[in-house]
Amino acid sequence: MILNLDPQFNPFPNQKSIEFKSFLFSGGEPHIKIENNFNTSDTITVTHRLQSFNDVGLLLLTIDALKRMGVKTINAFIPYFPAARQDRLMVPGESLSVKVYAELINNLQLNEVIVYDPHSEVTPALLHNCTTITNYTFIQKVISILNNNVLLISPDGGALKKIYKVAEYLGGKEVIECSKTRDVKTGKLSGFKVYADDLQGKDCLVVDDICDGGGTFNGLAQELKNKNAGNLYLAVSHGIFSKGLESLSSYYSGIFTTDSFNSIDEQPKVTQIPLATILQ
Repeated sequence: MILNLDPQFNPFPNQKSIEFKSFLFSGGEPHIKIENNFNTSDTITVTHRLQSFNDVGLLLLTIDALKRMGVKTINAFIPYFPAARQDRLMVPGESLSVKVYAELINNLQLNEVIVYDPHSEVTPALLHNCTTITNYTFIQKVISILNNNVLLISPDGGALKKIYKVAEYLGGKEVIECSKTRDVKTGKLSGFKVYADDLQGKDCLVVDDICDGGGTFNGLAQELKNKNAGNLYLAVSHGIFSKGLESLSSYYSGIFTTDSFNSIDEQPKVTQIPLATILQ
C-alpha cells in the first residue's frame, strides 16, 4: 500500500492509497492524522517530494504515526534526496548536509529507502537499506522522442561515470565529454570546454541529474554551438528550475525532466515525464 504525502504526486498508481489529513499548526509545525482503514500487517510505502525542511518533518511524523498504529514494515520513496549536492566540504564552516538528512532518515529504521537518480554515490552510501533507481529508462524515453539521433553530452566531470553507464545501456551511444570551472567560494562558473573539435551539426542531448538555476547548461550551450552543434536538448532527472525556463529555452530546442521534484505547468519546449511511467 502507498501513502502519498504530496497529492499531486503518485508514482505508484496501481497500488491502493491510504487516506490522511495534514496541516500546519499556527506555529509552523506540520501535523498528520492517518485514517485507520488499512491492514497494519501490510508493507506501507510512504512517498514525498522533499522541497523544504518541513516536508522532511512531515515525512518523519508520518512514519512515526504509522509505527504507533502498529505497522511493522515501512518503506520510503524519496525521489529527490535533499542536500545530495552538499556531499563534501568545500570551504571551512560548511555542514555536510547530505549526512544530516541521511541520519534523520536512518533513525527511522526503515525497511527500504528508495531514491531516484541520486547526485553521487555518497547518498546511497550514507543511507541504510537504500535502493537506487537509475535514470536509464528516463533517458531511453527521451531519446525515443528525439528519434534516437543524438550525441550524449556529459556537462562536467561529476556526470561522467553515470553517462557512460547510460550510453552502455542504450547500446553504446557516442558520448562527448565537457568540463567547467566553479569558484567554490562564490559559486561562479567559467571555463566551459567541449572535448571535440567539430560536432558537424549533430544534435546533442545534455544529460545530468539536477538543473537548479541553469548556469551550467546555458554556459555549456554556448560552447557546444561554438563547436558546430546542431539542435540542443536537455534531459535532467530533477528539474528545480529556480530561475525559470526562459533562459534555458533560448538555447535548447527541448527540455526534458521528471516530476521527482515538482509538477510543471505546460510550457513550450518542456516535456515532463512522470515517474509513474518510468517505474513501471
